[in-house]
Amino acid sequence: MGDNPERLHSEASFAALCGVSPIERSSGRRNYRRLSRGGDRQANAALHQIVRTRLRFDPAHPGLLRTPHQGGQNRREIVRCLKRYVAREVFPLVRFVQSWPPS
Repeated sequence: MGDNPERLHSEASFAALCGVSPIERSSGRRNYRRLSRGGDRQANAALHQIVRTRLRFDPAHPGLLRTPHQGGQNRREIVRCLKRYVAREVFPLVRFVQSWPPS
């Protein structure tokens, strides 16, 4: 979040900074979203590692990627959704750490 975490007012702005905010990509009859290529690549890599670890070891996500095209989504779209979900969970934690110690 850099030296001034107060510039991020919501988890959506944090997701955009990390490069996990969805961008509409539609063509013909198909409507889908993709991840932004911009943003902090190290933060994006950290979120990606969290998602990979959860998919592998978390019992709450059993077989999420084992069944192909679950709900009409491919692997990339599932990972994109999970990255955004993790960004929602991480934002309050990172914001709290950045604001500590009180001045």
